[in-house]
Amino acid sequence: MEEETRLFLIRIINTISIVLIWMIIQMTWGIYMEWAFFEENPDWRNFLYYAFFLGSFAWLIVHLKKKWKR
Repeated sequence: MEEETRLFLIRIINTISIVLIWMIIQMTWGIYMEWAFFEENPDWRNFLYYAFFLGSFAWLIVHLKKKWKR
C-alpha cells in the first residue's frame, strides 16, 4: 500500500476513534449518571456537565480541523 494512502486511512481511523471516545464519555456522564437531565431545577452537576460538554466539543472540533489541515 502506498504511504500516502496508509496515512490517510490512519487519519480516518484516528478521527473515528476520537469522536467515539468523546461520545462514550458524554453518554456516560450525561445519560447514565443523569447529569444531562434536569429534575426540577438545574443542579451544579448539570452546569458542570454542560460546561464540560461545550468545552470538550469545541476542543474536539479545533483538534479535528488541525488534524485534517495537515
